Parts: sequence; C-alpha cells; structure tokens
Amino acid sequence: MEWREAEKKACEYLRSLGYLIVARNWRWRGGEVDIIAKDGTTLVFVEVKARSGTGFGHPAEVVDARKREKILMAAKAFLGPNTGRMPVRFDVIFLLGGEISHLKGAFMEGD
Repeated sequence: MEWREAEKKACEYLRSLGYLIVARNWRWRGGEVDIIAKDGTTLVFVEVKARSGTGFGHPAEVVDARKREKILMAAKAFLGPNTGRMPVRFDVIFLLGGEISHLKGAFMEGD
C-alpha cells in the first residue's frame, strides 16, 4: 500500500471514531508528523505505518527510539509556547494488509 493511501485510510478511520484532523504531513526542519488530530480535548500526534505483509517485519518495529524522539521534537515545535498547556498523546496506526490496528498512547516523552 502506498503511503498516501495508508494515511488517507488512517484519517478516515480516525474520523469514524470522532477525531478532528488538524493537520497531515506537518513538517518542520527536524522531521514530520503524519497526522495531528483532536480526540476530545487531547491533541494526538499519529505515526502511520503500513505493510502489505510481514516479510520485512511488522510495522510496529519501524517506530523505534530514534523515530519516537523525532515525533516528540516535532510535537514540541508544533505546540510552541503552548507546550504543556493541553493534553497530548502519541498514537501509532498500523495497516497490515487490509487490517488497521490503533495503538493509543504508544509512547510518551522519556520512553
């Protein structure tokens, strides 16, 4: 599955749960966040990983410590002076074949 299609499906999935999509592919000089969404009052930074099979490993294996750190830094850049003023969560959505898995609170700052 192409990454744009995976992100589109992830957005559709999140919307079906009542999330409001705030931004897609938000970039800054140090990295990118695939999806930024609101789940009630919580701002959620979502990493999307897709694979057609497990021949190259499970999508979860790609979200390593280095990738988590980049997402955390991007979140701080996005929030700017509002850092610490609203609830924030870091989720990962995995698309494996046709199945979607959503890991809420996949990591936190300091993991």
